[in-house]
Amino acid sequence: MRTAITTSSHREPRRLVLGTMLPVAAIWGSALAVRSALALEHPRIAALVFLWIACDALTLGLLAHYRRPLPRQVLATLAGGVFAAWMLSPAPLREAVSAMPWLAAAMLAVVALHVGVRLVRAGALLPNADLRRTEGWRLVLGEMLPMSVARVLVAQVGLLHLALFRWNAPADVPAEARGFAYHRQLAPMMIALTLLSVIEIGVTHLVVRHWSHLAATIMAVVGGWSLLYLIGLIKSLRLRPVLLTPTGVHLRVGMLVDRLVPYADIARIEAEPAGDRVRAADTLNVGLLAWPNLMVHLRQPVPRRGLFGPRPPLAAIAFRLDDPAPFVRLLRWRLGQAA
Repeated sequence: MRTAITTSSHREPRRLVLGTMLPVAAIWGSALAVRSALALEHPRIAALVFLWIACDALTLGLLAHYRRPLPRQVLATLAGGVFAAWMLSPAPLREAVSAMPWLAAAMLAVVALHVGVRLVRAGALLPNADLRRTEGWRLVLGEMLPMSVARVLVAQVGLLHLALFRWNAPADVPAEARGFAYHRQLAPMMIALTLLSVIEIGVTHLVVRHWSHLAATIMAVVGGWSLLYLIGLIKSLRLRPVLLTPTGVHLRVGMLVDRLVPYADIARIEAEPAGDRVRAADTLNVGLLAWPNLMVHLRQPVPRRGLFGPRPPLAAIAFRLDDPAPFVRLLRWRLGQAA
């Protein structure tokens, strides 16, 4: 997804914990508790309590994220609680739920109503969604699935399509933009890494299968998927060049980086930046395996938050191009026009 460098919305750490981690911990803890001897002796009570905990925990998590959630969000949360309680319950609890027709009908009604609402909303988006682009599929699937799941699903399908089918395809450069390649140095290193991975996967499979065929099969599947990912990544380096668009610099590094930096946010462009500046805490280095030869300095530092708390504000972005001179000339001209 294309994101502007000037926009940054992060939830507070406390809300993240309350809204995501605690509900998941409560549901998994309850799933372990209903497998105890006491719960299995009283499956009806255990099933009702587990269902209540699952729905209540997810609802509290929803309220931690949104102070005034929409009715369809509440319905989706309840359906998620019903689904989690059913899937994580042991067989005796499922049989107890089936023995209570009113409860089974209520659970089914909640899930069916949620699915119906989602399908209606997705159908309303279809006439205006461009399904030839990933944004269109992400928008439609986001009405039927959680947006995070929709993003992952679209990304994985796009990865498979890219790795298996898009051979000799033209680079993705819109008519109003100009593309600048960076793959000539990266691609050979990535190809070498892929060949080493093939050898490693083959040797590991032959060694592990002597102890466990199941483990060898699982590792082979994971290794095959990793190879597809590497192939797709290598192909995306050529297909997704850095762009100068009418509105800003569209920094792309294959499927890994996709960031739009508006011209109004750029203070200057620096060629062959110094090593200490590239390694600075307030610099984002997207050069991947190659040392960057360009750096964009921002007018105002952009706040950032990492996985474990705030990070130094972003003040510069370093990247590499195969032929940086035309890019620098055109960008400086664009900045002069925007000034």
